[in-house]
Amino acid sequence: MTTEAVALDAALTKRLRTIVGRDNVVTDPDALLVYESDGLTAWRLRPRALVMPGGTEETAEVIRALAEANVPFVPRGAGTGLSGGALALENAVVLSLARMDRILHIDAGNAFAVVQPGVANARLSAATRPFGLYYAPDPSSQTVCTIGGNVAENAGGPHCMKYGVTVNHILGATVVLPDGSTVRFGGPGENTGYDLLGVFVGSEGTFGVATEITVRLLRLPERVETLLALFADIDDASRAVSAIVAEGLLPAALEMVDREAIRAVEASVYAAGLPDVAGALVIEFDGAAAGLDEDAERAREICTRMGATEVRRAHDDAERQRLWHARKKAFGAMGRLAPDVLVQDAVVPRSRLPQVLHTVYAIAAENGLRLCNTFHAGDGNLHPVIPFDRRNPEEVRSVERASREIMQACIEAGGSITGEHGVGIDKREYMPLIFSESEMELMCSVRRVFNPRGLANPAKVLPVRVCREWVGPATHRVENGNRVIAMAAAIRADGTSDGVQRTERVTEST
Repeated sequence: MTTEAVALDAALTKRLRTIVGRDNVVTDPDALLVYESDGLTAWRLRPRALVMPGGTEETAEVIRALAEANVPFVPRGAGTGLSGGALALENAVVLSLARMDRILHIDAGNAFAVVQPGVANARLSAATRPFGLYYAPDPSSQTVCTIGGNVAENAGGPHCMKYGVTVNHILGATVVLPDGSTVRFGGPGENTGYDLLGVFVGSEGTFGVATEITVRLLRLPERVETLLALFADIDDASRAVSAIVAEGLLPAALEMVDREAIRAVEASVYAAGLPDVAGALVIEFDGAAAGLDEDAERAREICTRMGATEVRRAHDDAERQRLWHARKKAFGAMGRLAPDVLVQDAVVPRSRLPQVLHTVYAIAAENGLRLCNTFHAGDGNLHPVIPFDRRNPEEVRSVERASREIMQACIEAGGSITGEHGVGIDKREYMPLIFSESEMELMCSVRRVFNPRGLANPAKVLPVRVCREWVGPATHRVENGNRVIAMAAAIRADGTSDGVQRTERVTEST
């Protein structure tokens, strides 16, 4: 993939700088190197330019200017995404939302807040804590990942087993569409009509840009109980996951880390004093104090019955944070293992975890790769991590081959290709493994309603051969009292192209 990009037209650059300020438009190739990838460093492409609007009006003006110049754009938050979703394909401009980082309003009485997209998850919870409230979605990168990115990807996190993913906590959004117009989806009250907010959340920047987001806040739990169960056999840990759920317990979080991940953490500054075991479960209960002790004790008994060699229970918040280090700091620790890492994100039924884990380890071994597993076991949401060096072409080919084989194995086990990281470009070609051509065409039809010219985050989510991205401004002409609107289609993967036109009756008002 080339890192060359066509420079912006001087007149457009001047116009963008007039809108957002000179320092908030970056065109220097060296400075743009920072934005060539998101958290998935296997994919890299330098953007055409970087534009940083400061609010809804500036965002709308910027997108309107880009649309008039037929320049595609890619919304970007903190860049922690793991699917290549922020990659600037099709000579796109990166639209950074980093300046839009204000908490606009906290309504403690009605338990909601209005924020800009650049607000980090953990910062929102810190701001609402004095009111006895917090924002539940907690990706492992919650100290840096932003609400806007979470909305785009419908992000999850360790506690989504009990509380659900991002869409369950978004009440409304102000959205700038790819033509520069502004709309409002949902709100803090009851909403009628089609659930356009639900359609927008998880659209990965292909429908537009959320510039103000209304989020649901939850009351802080009275108490939290956290356990760490250690296992000499990874299969025992997997069976314990199914047993905990099967016996009627509902942990707030039920996470797993394997031996390689534990070793990486223990060799880092996040070391928590864990022994060299095959796997560990982090199990957390929260809520009303009454009954929480009993739930934690039942979970301990189940783990012991399933073969746990030791079950530790946190006695205070500091100890709780140490137990979580094995899980929440694993990705950072694994960054020391190789220049690059590929993090996959597949989902399988909980009962199939032992079988699928065996298969995943076998695939890595057959391809001569090292593999670490740290994931949301309670949801069956696997995150196989493969450290590698992208400068080694043979190693890159092995990683790509193993990645596809892992995805295929998860699908054959009754699973899916993503649970929270999104499709982006990394999983785009896997979509036909789980969706038919007609199903993907229907998704394309929905996208065209919001993004008819394909200018918002082009060539993501759906294979281009299935969903042709519209490029170029539509042409209009009137024939026999009808307006003919013609749009040119982008080049397909096989190099062919075509055009589409539709006809509308011209009325006196037009």
